[in-house]
Amino acid sequence: MNRPSEITASFVQLIDEHLADLVSSKEETMFEIEKFAGLLYIHPTHLSNTVKQVTGETPCGIYQMKILDTAKKLLADKNLAIKDIAYILSYDPSQFTKWFKRFAGETPKAYRRSLSGDI
Repeated sequence: MNRPSEITASFVQLIDEHLADLVSSKEETMFEIEKFAGLLYIHPTHLSNTVKQVTGETPCGIYQMKILDTAKKLLADKNLAIKDIAYILSYDPSQFTKWFKRFAGETPKAYRRSLSGDI
């Protein structure tokens, strides 16, 4: 594996680990891209350029989609309130709803309803 691919794979792995830590309450706040770059011992600009070169996506875009996937998994658990999911992912509940709608095209409540077939 070449170095740019290695950096990208490590970045994605760090995201997955961080999101798992948020869900399990080992971590309380969402990392910024700069934090991931620091964990990889590279400059944020180098991380951004490398990930973009390898994937065609920005680190932020990849991160947002990983967060969205995590949010969708959490929303599938009917025992978790939407506001609690927002807090788990370091969002204010109203901001979480706006963010989710922007990336998923529907509100968390509508997404959850669609999982159970309710309309």
